[in-house]
Amino acid sequence: MPVAETWEPGTGNRLRVLIAGGGTGGHVIPALAIARELRDTHGAEVRLIGTSRGIETRLVPAAGFPLELIQVGQLANVSLATRLKTLTDLPRGVLHCITYLRAFRPQVVVGVGGYASGPAMLAALMLRIPTLAYEPNAAPGMVNRMIGRFVNGAAVAFADTANFFRNAVVTGVPVRQEIFKTGPLPLETPRLLITAGSNGAKVFNETLPQIARELLLAIPGLTVVHQTGERAFEATRQAYRDAGIDEAQVDVRAFLNDMPQQLDRATLVLARSGSTVAELAAAGRPSLLVPFPQAADDHQTKNAAAMVKQGASKMLAQAEITPVSLLEGLLMLLQDDDRLKRMATNARQAGKPDALERIGMMIAGLAQGVPVGTVR
Repeated sequence: MPVAETWEPGTGNRLRVLIAGGGTGGHVIPALAIARELRDTHGAEVRLIGTSRGIETRLVPAAGFPLELIQVGQLANVSLATRLKTLTDLPRGVLHCITYLRAFRPQVVVGVGGYASGPAMLAALMLRIPTLAYEPNAAPGMVNRMIGRFVNGAAVAFADTANFFRNAVVTGVPVRQEIFKTGPLPLETPRLLITAGSNGAKVFNETLPQIARELLLAIPGLTVVHQTGERAFEATRQAYRDAGIDEAQVDVRAFLNDMPQQLDRATLVLARSGSTVAELAAAGRPSLLVPFPQAADDHQTKNAAAMVKQGASKMLAQAEITPVSLLEGLLMLLQDDDRLKRMATNARQAGKPDALERIGMMIAGLAQGVPVGTVR
């Protein structure tokens, strides 16, 4: 039996939406952007489902949204023992979600990818609650590939990705509106921003301290902000100290809670190429991208390739990184102001400032029985 009831504006029947997924910032940050849009623009009550192992346990309560935790693990790129445990946990996770959905009675369930997305979306499909899949990558993750033909709609970032889903709309990636408000590229006060998401990147954490002194000497006035991930924070900070680098020149952080401000002050960004590429486009910031080689279906390489084609980024394969190659790649960009300005312009043109509004409208439309493909 369906449990969802139709929501209509002005009826007093408040829109209720469940957003499922998490694990990393690439899943959680867009989920929170969507949650805020639904709450602030559509007056919705929004709750999220995640797992205890993901960054959502910190970010979601801090953002003021209720978080339900389920037990489920990873299936892709893990050992046989981990896959077997996940398959054992999956039915319990689905039953947990069914119970929670019956209690909350959302009109729409949105899957943003990550561990918790699968059980929640399967439960919603079983209960015939309208579903929307969100996919920011050129190649969908495992959960979205599995459910893509069954969901009521999908919001995707790339045109080719639409082929994996029923009723997909190319919206772009939902990015906080503050990021679209970044100012001109700061060339007079050059800053390198190094970020690799909530888990950091070992290749950045180990290589940058080795080349920092030469980099700082080559670019007068350069400062660096290096986000390491929590596990590598102390070791990376000590590596800079051992290299004799002044903390006033290199600011080492475990996590960046002020990304809009950091992008506003960045001249160049060294980053992975998950959903970060959407923020780079929104901010109009040039980048040197190093795709994570173990990403599912190599989607980060495909994301980076799209930015390179746009003329907004340069890409360097992780297998090609040495202290010499990374230093050369950074200097090639930081010493060419005209190139940086062209890349910044090209990045800005790739941004989708209305993505968040469109996704919110799609979700509100599903609650009213409006087909996704008619919401533009």
